[in-house]
Amino acid sequence: MSVRTARMRRRFEELRLAVVFLTRLPAGRLKDPIPELSAARWAFPLVGLAVGAITAAVFWVLTVMGMAPMLAAVLALAAQALTTGALHQDGLADVADGLGGGRDRAHALEIMRDSRIGSYGALALVLTTAAWIVALAEVGQAWPLLALAVASRLAMLAVLVELPSARAEGLGQSASARCRPYAPGLIVAVACLLPLGWAGAWAAAAMALMTLLLANRALKRIGGQTGDVCGAAQILSETAGLVALCLS
Repeated sequence: MSVRTARMRRRFEELRLAVVFLTRLPAGRLKDPIPELSAARWAFPLVGLAVGAITAAVFWVLTVMGMAPMLAAVLALAAQALTTGALHQDGLADVADGLGGGRDRAHALEIMRDSRIGSYGALALVLTTAAWIVALAEVGQAWPLLALAVASRLAMLAVLVELPSARAEGLGQSASARCRPYAPGLIVAVACLLPLGWAGAWAAAAMALMTLLLANRALKRIGGQTGDVCGAAQILSETAGLVALCLS
């Protein structure tokens, strides 16, 4: 096997690992040696493209069939949650409970480990879900879902890479590393955002701002990122992007 073939096969296995980790989509059995999660981070935005395509397809088909945009948005979000196993929503709820109810760093991290959802987590889920659905119904187009899905996974990747791990174990530690694998996600995100024109620029700015606010809060309260913080970054940035498109 040539060096180039081996490298391509390794990249393919990393992509499959990202699909297995971030979605419930069938990706086949991973072959030994299984790549480290840190090596698969570059593929997170590409997985977002697949999730966005599914979400956008559901919304487009339902609206073409004459369904009310609000109901179509609800079912599109349901399709997205089924595709990802509601992984990011779970992270958002944990982060809201931990940062909202934690007395100190240790207590906040302990709360974030608890599988139960508290009042802060429930409120965060209700508000983001409502904002996502209403904004998509108002935008009324499926294409932006592709761009936002990619860009929001890029936001998740940025939090994972740029912030130190708040724990000595877990996703935040296993997927963190010094290299910055942004190029594939940036290329796809820009390609998807360009057709949106200035509205896409406003959406990107809103997503970046939301990601910075979350990252700053997590750094101050718990000393860095966790897998839950990365999931929250995806949900919050995507919702912020949709709201920005709605207002532009």
